[in-house]
Amino acid sequence: MSIVVTLILTAQMLSALGMIGLILVQHGKGADMGAAFGSGGSGSLFGASGSANFLSRTTAVLAAVFFTTTLALAYFGNLRAEAPASTGSVLETAAGVGSALEGAKTAAPAPAIPPAEPAQPAKGSAAIPTK
Repeated sequence: MSIVVTLILTAQMLSALGMIGLILVQHGKGADMGAAFGSGGSGSLFGASGSANFLSRTTAVLAAVFFTTTLALAYFGNLRAEAPASTGSVLETAAGVGSALEGAKTAAPAPAIPPAEPAQPAKGSAAIPTK
């Protein structure tokens, strides 16, 4: 199972890095205005239509791969998080917390602390001056 999760995580990282690179390479909407007036649009690597179709479709494919791998990792993470505890509480299934809680229930109660006297207002130079 861990090999599958490692492969899915690797695919997710590669698709995320690919999306970042492709998004940074793409031109904004304002770049089309310069191409309309003849600034080197026909001599590009991807033909006269430009690289917009190729880059946007590749970005969409990588986004779909990223979304799919994210769902797969969430599914496998949920399978791994299931605990055999009957209560289903995360706190009780943590390392040693459930047994510590059971031990605390059977232990003797702590001695009562006597209530402290209420604080008296400050007098003399320590008091806040009033108007």
